[in-house]
Amino acid sequence: MSIQFKSISELRVMLDERSISPSELIQETIQLTKKYQELNCFVTMNDEFALKKASTIILDDKNSENLLGIPLGQKDLFCTEGLRTTCSSKILENFIPPYSATVVKNLEDAGSITLGKTNMDEFAMGSSNETSFFGNVHNPWKKGYVPGGSSGGSAAAVAAGIVPAATGTDTGGSIRQPAAHCGITGLKPTYGRVSRWGMIAFASSLDQAGPLARTAEDCAILLNSMSGFDSKDTTSLNSDVPDFLININQPIDGLKIGIIKEFNLGDLDPKVQAQFEESIKTYENLGAQFVEVSLPNISASVPTYYSIAPAECSSNLSRFDGVRFGHRAESSDDLNDLYTKSRSEGFGDEVKRRILIGTYALSAGYYDAYYKKAQQVRRLIKNDFDKVFKSVDVLMTPTSPNTAFEFGSKGAQNPVELYLEDLFTISSNLAGLPAISIPHGQVNSLPVGLQLIGNFLKEGQLLNVAHLFQQNSDFHLAQPSLEDFS
Repeated sequence: MSIQFKSISELRVMLDERSISPSELIQETIQLTKKYQELNCFVTMNDEFALKKASTIILDDKNSENLLGIPLGQKDLFCTEGLRTTCSSKILENFIPPYSATVVKNLEDAGSITLGKTNMDEFAMGSSNETSFFGNVHNPWKKGYVPGGSSGGSAAAVAAGIVPAATGTDTGGSIRQPAAHCGITGLKPTYGRVSRWGMIAFASSLDQAGPLARTAEDCAILLNSMSGFDSKDTTSLNSDVPDFLININQPIDGLKIGIIKEFNLGDLDPKVQAQFEESIKTYENLGAQFVEVSLPNISASVPTYYSIAPAECSSNLSRFDGVRFGHRAESSDDLNDLYTKSRSEGFGDEVKRRILIGTYALSAGYYDAYYKKAQQVRRLIKNDFDKVFKSVDVLMTPTSPNTAFEFGSKGAQNPVELYLEDLFTISSNLAGLPAISIPHGQVNSLPVGLQLIGNFLKEGQLLNVAHLFQQNSDFHLAQPSLEDFS
């Protein structure tokens, strides 16, 4: 029986029934990575270690852990002990961390096996996975089309059925947008729910790790292991972590879902809009009620984000100087020249752009006008969400205004064009709220994503609402043909 396109739950059954061994599972997974190498999902493979770990796993009736023996892809900005971590950047091309990120450790402690490191937009800065030093990741649904970013390699690997799940990070939509473009499920948890320790920072007040998988149920399995307080991360929430699987089948009769009036759905592609309206009907048939709500300040989300995120990026990326680790220029006249040359050679254009914007926003005379003002608007956006969640349980929007697009077709002349791809996703990062993207159809043979936004620490409810949709539809079961990649 083929393991391709199998969910974690399905692989768990195969392992428990002894229809496949952990070693056989890893061997077949490695074969799939080689067969679909042209997708460019992986930057670094971990074959030898993965096979060795699989060989040590003993399955018995007492071992019922959901992730035992399950192969996972790790986004290449999570530090992995002894395994190259690059952030898809030349400046970290040969960096091998001496420790693993808490997320990676938690998942491996739960029995999962790290298959390799997945490709991404350089330092997670991008919405299309076109900024990677290691080349573009192809969307499994159509060659030459973007998978979304920044977690494009993770999303493509799951969508192609190479691995059942992978880790991602989400600063402004970097889990949900590639999930939408690749036709899979992606969850951004509440800020602080999952440790950021060992996750190379882009914008520290916005970054959050989360799972990408075939189903909401699989995301719940992963989140169970990923979550928890971490004393090494000062932003980690010291709150109880529920079992996210317990209430996943709970009926949603009477659930109130908000539609945000400030998002003019009439501006969408008519086919995308029609798909959204069909999903409303699905939820109404499940007993949910829809309410129009107002978030007066949400229109300021994009400029607010692109004031805060580059500023924090400028600060975080100052550590990459070519001295302690990372790419170092071969020749320089003095220390300042070494810094300049190393960073100029090591960073790509989009990263340089955001560093420059952020440095400007933090500079004397402009801090108050840009960064401080943006933080004030951020608070207004958060207050709007707090008010709305007093009257509704969940908010629903499209994940992306468009389906996947061709390489090079957006942002070449105007970067703002790409920035607007995150129009629907950015606000939940600014507010620190959980949000999930699930597939809910196709337009022109490309997947379309539906976004659900929940209240603070309400991941369980989001997973429940997403799971019931998937129990009453088959969009998440769709598989790309992959003919052009094998």
